[in-house]
Amino acid sequence: MSFEKVCKVEDVPDEGVIGVEVDGIPVALVREGSEVYAVHDVCSHAEVRLSEGEVYDGTLECWLHGSCFDIRTGKPTGPPATRPVPTYRVKIEGDDVYVSLSKES
Repeated sequence: MSFEKVCKVEDVPDEGVIGVEVDGIPVALVREGSEVYAVHDVCSHAEVRLSEGEVYDGTLECWLHGSCFDIRTGKPTGPPATRPVPTYRVKIEGDDVYVSLSKES
């Protein structure tokens, strides 16, 4: 499994989200304290960027229709989305964040 360096930990605001690309694939990075999570950066309901949404209580909310996705599993936590978004493996080495496009779900 290969990991690609995508940013510094400090680039991802705590309780916030940023969008990056890994080999042309849009990825939303969410940080909660010292943990960083990666999900596919396209809503499964409306096909807009999740990285433009809000983070709260372990979820990432789509700004368009309010679908929320669990940042650990990618599963929707309420309508209108019914399909999960893929999640990706993250590792932190020093101050750097690495993402593997190998899907976890």
